[in-house]
Amino acid sequence: MRTDDFDYDLPSGLIAQRPVEPRDSSRLIVLDRMSGQVDHRTFVDLPEYLRQGDVLVVNETRVLPARLKGAKDETGGAVEVLLLRERYDKTWECLVRPGRRLKPGARILFGDGELSGLVVDTLEESGVRLIRFKVEGAGSFLDVVHRIGEMPLPPYITEKLDDPSRYQTIFARDERSAAAPTAGLHFTPELMERVKEAGARIERVELDVGIDTFRAVSEDDPQEHKMHSEHFRVSERTAEIVNEARERGHRVIAVGTTSVRALESAFDDEVGQVIAQERATELFILPGYRFRVVDALVTNFHTPRSTLLMMVSAFAGRELVMGAYETAMEERYRFLSFGDAMLIL
Repeated sequence: MRTDDFDYDLPSGLIAQRPVEPRDSSRLIVLDRMSGQVDHRTFVDLPEYLRQGDVLVVNETRVLPARLKGAKDETGGAVEVLLLRERYDKTWECLVRPGRRLKPGARILFGDGELSGLVVDTLEESGVRLIRFKVEGAGSFLDVVHRIGEMPLPPYITEKLDDPSRYQTIFARDERSAAAPTAGLHFTPELMERVKEAGARIERVELDVGIDTFRAVSEDDPQEHKMHSEHFRVSERTAEIVNEARERGHRVIAVGTTSVRALESAFDDEVGQVIAQERATELFILPGYRFRVVDALVTNFHTPRSTLLMMVSAFAGRELVMGAYETAMEERYRFLSFGDAMLIL
């Protein structure tokens, strides 16, 4: 297995620059893992594929306006900081640009000087730093971030997003993520009701989306890639309902690769069940992985050479997935965060 096995040529014209309206009007390619059959539908048709007793698991994390633009205190040079994960009070793991010029001891000023950041450690030469922030004026750190921060759209989205709420799911709650769990962007309140009318339950997990969403795997052998940790939470309620569904032979349908990662990380092989917990996970799902919890998957189309494409290939088989991607490109599906969706059964 090589990283090149998960590479493909994605025409720039197929990268969706804005979300569709309404959310559930996006296209949906339905892939049957057993037969290899591909159907072309619309996301609003999702309930037709659900059964009584199915459990849809969504990621309810909310995106923080985590992109901060500042300047180096000494030189005035422009700096961009993306908040990834809070390590401890006001000290965050951040992706910075330009990365190589920001060494420990560098001070960054944001806004009109109401916030400053001190680089305290280098976590990766390529641009990940540990930064301790200090609020220079009134208000809390998050208050200032909300005033001066921007929605952290992926770099392949070059058009301005007029409505920041369109990069949030309708079930988003606590602000913890540096990116949206994009498979959930297709749901509307009306569609959620139709899902319930089809006899399926909707349960929630949280996984704080981090840096691997933004990066392609650079190593030739994907098994040499170091997966960054992401924090997840699975509640007692969700664990109980998922375990009960599995015991009764019902399907667990993950909405998004982030939900997959949370559920599979929470599974305990010794007891054979999902265990309620909150912790960090570095689980990297590659072809050959045996899925313990997830029976079906709702997902978007992912970037070439990404850990997300590798996970989807582990779930459905690389050849089947890459064939479906080729079909989607021929049919002019819209790709990536604001693009169309796949349902893999």
